[in-house]
Amino acid sequence: MPATPLPAEREPTRDEVDALDAPVVLEFGTGWCPHCLGAQPAIAAVRAQFPAIAHRQVEDGRGRPLGRSFAVKLWPTLVFLHRGREIARVVRPQGEHELRRAWQALADAAA
Repeated sequence: MPATPLPAEREPTRDEVDALDAPVVLEFGTGWCPHCLGAQPAIAAVRAQFPAIAHRQVEDGRGRPLGRSFAVKLWPTLVFLHRGREIARVVRPQGEHELRRAWQALADAAA
């Protein structure tokens, strides 16, 4: 899986995310959230089908500016972006189908 050109050691800024030229999926959540943990198998399965699209997990919570800038309310929330534009969003995915649809929409936008 390609690494995102976003800083790994800290939360990226909205400006850094908006400046990306390549498609990216931002996954907002926490390591202790049961919804986040339950969604990981479906996310991993679909991610593997789109190896050219970068994916970045972003720790979210009160006062975290990146999550607030995307109006994240529930975890996990996956935001699919191309050149700073939101192509799709999946909140609390229930399975692979809705994730695959969003990843495909991003792949199509980036083609």
